[in-house]
Amino acid sequence: MLKSLYSGVSGMKGFQTKLDVIGNNIANVNTVGFKKSNVVFQDIISQNMSEATAPTAQNGGINPKQVGLGSKIAAINTLHTPGSPMTTNVGTDLAIDGDAYFVVSPKIGGLSYLTKAGNFMQDANGDLVNSNGMYVNGVVTDANKNPKTVKINISADQVNKPANGPLHQFTSYSIDSNGYINVVRDDGAIGKLAINGSGQYYLSTNPASIENISIATATATNPSGLKKIGNSLFETTGNAGVTKTNRIENNSGGQINSGILEMSNVDLTEEFTEMIVAQRGFQANARTITTSDSILEEIVNLKR
Repeated sequence: MLKSLYSGVSGMKGFQTKLDVIGNNIANVNTVGFKKSNVVFQDIISQNMSEATAPTAQNGGINPKQVGLGSKIAAINTLHTPGSPMTTNVGTDLAIDGDAYFVVSPKIGGLSYLTKAGNFMQDANGDLVNSNGMYVNGVVTDANKNPKTVKINISADQVNKPANGPLHQFTSYSIDSNGYINVVRDDGAIGKLAINGSGQYYLSTNPASIENISIATATATNPSGLKKIGNSLFETTGNAGVTKTNRIENNSGGQINSGILEMSNVDLTEEFTEMIVAQRGFQANARTITTSDSILEEIVNLKR
């Protein structure tokens, strides 16, 4: 059988995968924190018709003669370029201007995930969570400046208790560019949200306290090595080279902007152009198969 038949099939499969990736990109054009993907092709091993020969005193050199056997998918890369910012003016909507990722987890101290989707909110207990109910990780440091992840609870001051009556409640809060939570207490006191060694949350008036909570972030040496698991979340892999969770000012991850969301980095103009390329590539490979079939038909008809 003609090798072009199998080459055409491999090309059609490759462009079908490319169309699948493009379709997913377009479907997530308005998804918060989504990172688009692209497909890279490579050729399959070639059949050697003859090897190369080196030049001699009597004859010149001859190049190798090879026939390619089609193409295959070399990689499907996730592109972690910045997405377009969208202003929401919601204090818990956060966007990172830099390479860092937010850290969320179903359970503090358990398995954690990275995300660029900063559409956070408070639940009924005052915990800061994402749209899937995962806890947004906060971070504090010990005396040796080692980071420790904690849950972010913005409800009441559990340390500075009044002599009589209920706990002082936090009436409002804001998040600054380094991820610290600035809180206002019901008695008018202003400071930063902190947590002591006993796990009690309180208002700290010391801006340099190691107990002050900031939004936890993490950076990756190779962001393309992160694995998508859905819901705009990424899982670390052995090829991602993720650093330990830390304050954004300590991992050089950029800065946090409040009231802004990072949207998808999908460019529709680019995607539709790539769709045309993929469609024509698919059609060309299909034409290779039909042309090869016509040749085979002529060969079969020679016997008549």
